[in-house]
Amino acid sequence: MTGWAPKRFWKAATAEAAPGGWEVRLDGRPLRTPAKAPLMLPTAALARAIAAEWNAQGATVDPAAMPLTRAANSAIDKVTPGREEVVAMLAAYGETDLLCHRAEAPEGLVRRQAEAWDPLLAWAAEALSAPLIPTVGVIGVPQPPESLARLRAAVDALDPYELTAFHDLVALSGSLVLALAALRGQAPAEALWQASRVDEGWQEELWGADEEAARAAELKRRDFLQAMRFLGLLRAAR
Repeated sequence: MTGWAPKRFWKAATAEAAPGGWEVRLDGRPLRTPAKAPLMLPTAALARAIAAEWNAQGATVDPAAMPLTRAANSAIDKVTPGREEVVAMLAAYGETDLLCHRAEAPEGLVRRQAEAWDPLLAWAAEALSAPLIPTVGVIGVPQPPESLARLRAAVDALDPYELTAFHDLVALSGSLVLALAALRGQAPAEALWQASRVDEGWQEELWGADEEAARAAELKRRDFLQAMRFLGLLRAAR
């Protein structure tokens, strides 16, 4: 038995200026979110990219092929009403940031972690005035309250659309610091993603790549880069 798929019912999607921002219209009718709110977008670039997703659909609609639409829906329906909870959840990653948990051995992994992660912690200490304390093992150590407060302030400064993309950067990488570095253009997105995969890369070199794990990792990588694309469209002037 095959699953039901919605049929395409529109001929053309267009991006149009509207009071308060930009909207996407299907044959002239503005899109709404799943919660029936207007899909109001902050930039023309994002509206045009979302319109392109709808225009690229075939005879049946594939929601998986519309990641920008899904992200915008989440920003409006989920992140906006639950903003305080989202900020608190993401800021809490600073207490057990991936970059602070180091291996005791082997020496090669210890060195690789330091090479990838020490510069990011140094950047957070200098650019964000938020030094964090690395430790060996999975048990965290108390981090400076002032640093955690400054990291939270950086998260709290994001609008709901930025926060939606930022959520994926943090959750996929396991690091608040790395996500902030991505947000602020400290390093290329691909390099930062690879920095979040130091441990997994080491294990693959030792034991070989598992096909299922490799597929899952590639999906996460794609989603990380897609979140960065969403951020880029939010920042585009036109």
